[in-house]
Amino acid sequence: MVFKKMLQAFGVGGPSVETVLANPNCRPGGFLEGQVHVLGGDHAVDVEYLAVGLITRVEVESGDSEYNTDQEFHRQRLTGSFRLDPGAKYDVPFRFDVPWETPITEVYGQHLHGMTMGLTTELEIARAVDKSDLDAVAVHPLPAQERILDALLRLGFRFSRADVERGRVYGVEQHLPFYQEIEFYPPSAYASGINQLELTFLPTPHKLQVVLEIDKRGGLFTEGHDAFGRFDIDYATVDHTDWAGQLDNWLRQSAQRRGLFF
Repeated sequence: MVFKKMLQAFGVGGPSVETVLANPNCRPGGFLEGQVHVLGGDHAVDVEYLAVGLITRVEVESGDSEYNTDQEFHRQRLTGSFRLDPGAKYDVPFRFDVPWETPITEVYGQHLHGMTMGLTTELEIARAVDKSDLDAVAVHPLPAQERILDALLRLGFRFSRADVERGRVYGVEQHLPFYQEIEFYPPSAYASGINQLELTFLPTPHKLQVVLEIDKRGGLFTEGHDAFGRFDIDYATVDHTDWAGQLDNWLRQSAQRRGLFF
C-alpha cells in the first residue's frame, strides 16, 4: 500500500493529457484554438487546474556567460479545481490569445533557423507530479512584417538565423521580457561596410515597431561598431511606401556617417 502511494506521488498510473490544435499556425495578435483531452488514471486525483501556455527558447546573458532556457511567456487557465475519477474523460475546448510581441518562427513556408515555439498544457495535480503536453506552434509574420522582410530580400539580404534574447529594447513599447533578433547576411553591394544586419519586430495592436542594427566592419585604424535605426509602421498605410528604397537610404546614410561607403 505504501509502495502504491509512492508510485502515485510520482505520477505512475495517473491521468494523461493530450492537446489537439485545430490549426498550429498563427500570427502575432491572433489566436490558437483546440481541445484538451483529459483521461483519468487508475486512481482518483484532485486537479488544481488545467492551463495552456506559450513557450520559446530564450538566450540569457549572465555576467561573462550565456545560456539558453525555455521560457513560458503567456498562460491561460482553462479550469479551476475538480475531482478526476479513475478512467473519467473530459474534453476542454479553448481559444488562446497569442501576444502581439510573439516571435515569428516561419517565413515563406520555411522554418527560421534557431527558433522554437510550443504550446504547453499543464494538468496541476495536488500532491503529485504535474502532467504536461507540448505541441509545436508555427508563428507566421503579420502583413506589415512581410513587407519589411520582402524589402530586405529584394535588396539582396539573405536569412542567417534568428534567436530570442532576454532584455529590453531602448525607446520602444515592450511588454514581454525578451525580443527576437532575425539576422541577415549582406549582399555584395553592402558587404564592404556591413558584417550582418539584425532585425527586431515589436508589434502592437496599432503599429509595428521596427528596430535595425548594423554590425559595422572595423577598418585598419577603427574598431567595428553597431549602428541602430528605429521606425514605426502604420498597418493601414504600410502598402503605400517603397520599403526597399527606404531601407537602402537608411543603410547608406548610416554607413556614410561613419566614413564607410558602398
